[in-house]
Amino acid sequence: MNKPTKYQMFHRTELQLGKDAMKRIEAAKVILFGVGGVGSWCAEGLIRTGIMHLTIVDSDVVCATNVNRQLQATFHNIGKPKVEELKERLLSINPEAQITAHKLLYDQSTCEQFDLSKYDYVLDAIDTLRNKILLLKLGMESGATVFASMGAGAKIDPTQIRTAKISKTRNCPLARAVRRGLREQHIGNEFICVYSEELPSENKGRTFCGSAICACPDKDEENLCMSKAKINGTLVQITAPFGFVLAGLVIQDLVKKGEEVQKVREC
Repeated sequence: MNKPTKYQMFHRTELQLGKDAMKRIEAAKVILFGVGGVGSWCAEGLIRTGIMHLTIVDSDVVCATNVNRQLQATFHNIGKPKVEELKERLLSINPEAQITAHKLLYDQSTCEQFDLSKYDYVLDAIDTLRNKILLLKLGMESGATVFASMGAGAKIDPTQIRTAKISKTRNCPLARAVRRGLREQHIGNEFICVYSEELPSENKGRTFCGSAICACPDKDEENLCMSKAKINGTLVQITAPFGFVLAGLVIQDLVKKGEEVQKVREC
């Protein structure tokens, strides 16, 4: 059987979006921070829609507790770097894609390693508040278009997933904390985020690190969940739609830019 061509693989996408949009999608440079329950599905959505230049950043390794919701996590690859496992999967979808993987924790000590101005889109799927606020701040300052995911944990109803400017979000504790953190740094910029209007569930299975035993089998220094204030229950039926909506924001923005150019030409 002959290998499929790029035209064949993305034919249905082109039928929906058009040739001009596909050219913009292929040219766009995207960097995604966090490839867990939300970020991994976002990356898949981007590559399957024709994104050719994707950088993924995450310091964590696959844990047994990731299997219920993270795209690259399976019984067989526990302990392996998430970004490398995800990169392998994404290249199996489109071997021609240029995917750069950084096994790195994005924080104050590493942020200078990334020139965010080189990217068209900066995507935030980080769940550590301090690092999330840092990325959002530097992303907006870079001139790139920033899209972010808010809290996908402690939710059960995917029909309540929404997109809005960060100032317009409702019922999301993480979004509330992000708004407060940005205000404290006198950052008034707006960006679009994915969030859920579902009130967080009172999950009796919720574990508070420090007051209860964490379920992760390997509690080494790379295990980030040990540093979290709390661990919420999570479902793939929530995290995957979050990731796909985040990817959709990029694709819709690229399509919209083409429509705006067309309107200018017609004037």
